[in-house]
Amino acid sequence: MKKVEAIIKPFKLDDVRESLAEIGITGMTVLEVKGFGRQKGHTELYRGAEYMVDFLPKVKIELVIQDELLEQAIDVIVEIARTGKIGDGKIFVTDVERVIRIRTGEENEEAV
Repeated sequence: MKKVEAIIKPFKLDDVRESLAEIGITGMTVLEVKGFGRQKGHTELYRGAEYMVDFLPKVKIELVIQDELLEQAIDVIVEIARTGKIGDGKIFVTDVERVIRIRTGEENEEAV
């Protein structure tokens, strides 16, 4: 099993979620996060004063999926989340050793 963490622009979340559901991914965790990379933030004007916004709002999607779905899930996220502009986000993939569903005690693929 793999854990996929995708950091994307917030307005792309619904489209990504719907597209992942179409390929059979039914569960995910979504967090509102802030960060910056090459985008580096920007300046804004508030009541006549300019200030720097260092951390930009993003959405982090976390999925734990079977190995067979990995490439398909990555392809979907990249295709749907891409705008072609700086700040589109990143995808991180890590191995998952064990998953346990607390309610039933099911483990690994049965728990996902």
